[in-house]
Amino acid sequence: MTVSMEWAEKYRPGTLADVVGHKKPIEQLREWAEQWVHGMPEKRAVILQGQAGIGKTSSAHALARDFGWEAIELNASDQRTAGVIEKVAGSASQMRTLTGVTGKRLVILDEADNLHGNSDRGGSRAIINVIKNTSQPIVLIANDLYGISSSLRSLCLEIKFNSIQTRSMVPALKEIACKEGIMCGIGVIEKIAESADGDFRSAVNDLQAVAMGRSEINIEDISTAERDNKESIFKVVGKVFKGKSVRSALEASYSLDETPEDFIHWIDENLPHQYSDKDEEAITSDIVDAYSYISKADRFLGRVRRRQNYRMWRYASTLMTGGTVVSKSKLRGGFVRYQSPSLWRRMGQIRSKRNMRDNIAAKVGSHCNESMKYSRMGLTPIYASLLDDDDYAVEVVAALNLSVDELVQLKGSKKVTKKIQKIYDAAQQLRPETVPGIEFSGRPVEKAPKKRPDQLSLDSIKSPEKKTESKAEVETASGEKPVSTPRSGDRTVASGKDAPAKKQIQKKPQKTLFDF
Repeated sequence: MTVSMEWAEKYRPGTLADVVGHKKPIEQLREWAEQWVHGMPEKRAVILQGQAGIGKTSSAHALARDFGWEAIELNASDQRTAGVIEKVAGSASQMRTLTGVTGKRLVILDEADNLHGNSDRGGSRAIINVIKNTSQPIVLIANDLYGISSSLRSLCLEIKFNSIQTRSMVPALKEIACKEGIMCGIGVIEKIAESADGDFRSAVNDLQAVAMGRSEINIEDISTAERDNKESIFKVVGKVFKGKSVRSALEASYSLDETPEDFIHWIDENLPHQYSDKDEEAITSDIVDAYSYISKADRFLGRVRRRQNYRMWRYASTLMTGGTVVSKSKLRGGFVRYQSPSLWRRMGQIRSKRNMRDNIAAKVGSHCNESMKYSRMGLTPIYASLLDDDDYAVEVVAALNLSVDELVQLKGSKKVTKKIQKIYDAAQQLRPETVPGIEFSGRPVEKAPKKRPDQLSLDSIKSPEKKTESKAEVETASGEKPVSTPRSGDRTVASGKDAPAKKQIQKKPQKTLFDF
């Protein structure tokens, strides 16, 4: 049984002109690439940001084909540690192409917002170093722009790819169906495009799934359900705040891939903005009534967490959706953009700071041979105070191998200042093995000279002997030369005859304080 090729891969755009529905982003991407042709742009890397399946990776490969560049891709399936990125992307960004002397290499790093875990340790810092030293164009692809560190975003040109509109998908889907010899009835292509919710790759996959084993498709053959994604969240929130029917709002909330514990945050975030106008008070009676229902819903959610009785979700959903619908006294005109819960952003920032705090504590603990808990509570504040002294700051950053973001947090700053960047750049010039030891008081301790193996062994230390008379005094007093008493370690005996030399067992040198 032969497996047919996926249509999404078969009809991947070969040039930028074939990319569907992204006129402005494609123009920005082309302008950035033309700057590389005539020299080196100010932003050596670009970030293509947008939801999955809208053509970001395809646009990067199409860009390479249009300009005759080699494309080197590193995606999430590969291990993306600092060493791997420096080896693959770093060498690719410095070396010239294999096919031509004047050509370029386009380095593509897919899913750049997912550099997490032990498999990608140090990857973000390595990308920053590669971008600073690159002589080749680099493209980063991300679904979530804020999943990338601020220090990395500041080095890149950001290009936003929006979801593809339905009217842009329909002609492309009809062209694919025509090339595959599939006859489509009235409304078939339109329904597939609407069900994709801006994801063109999913629309192509749905068309292939429906056409499997058929030469003609009718509207009855389509059983594709609507996808639950972030776009449907805004539709449901709109039914809650702009609709009049409690039943329709409640049924729409059931179709979400969101729990009531998440959905209540969406209502809480947008309620004050939707139930008040410019000519009204900041807190209207509609807002008060709606929050009374939301508070009751929150009590049921608390009982769910305590008792693990998820049947109470139905009561919480009814109160938060139906109560918000019946609380409005009138429909307010105008467009007010729905906002995602700010609580989630704050929690994400706190989680990011907490992870960075633990990374700093781990580096401090490794440097001082202490536990992570003691390093976080006792030693990290001491190292933070050392950063205030210009004489110690560079050596501390080099010894701990801190990144720019970790240096910003340890100094308590909100952004990367010129002074912090200067300290970081100076620390990069110091090799970790040449960084002197750090003392909490006084001047930095210099490293002791390296000891010979015989000096490191405790067996080589001689026991103290009493002070004896000089050789000349002994000869004068007795008239004879003193006879030395043989020791157990000597290779000769007193008789002067050579004894067979015993095989010396090489002892492993023991560490001293100088080795620590």
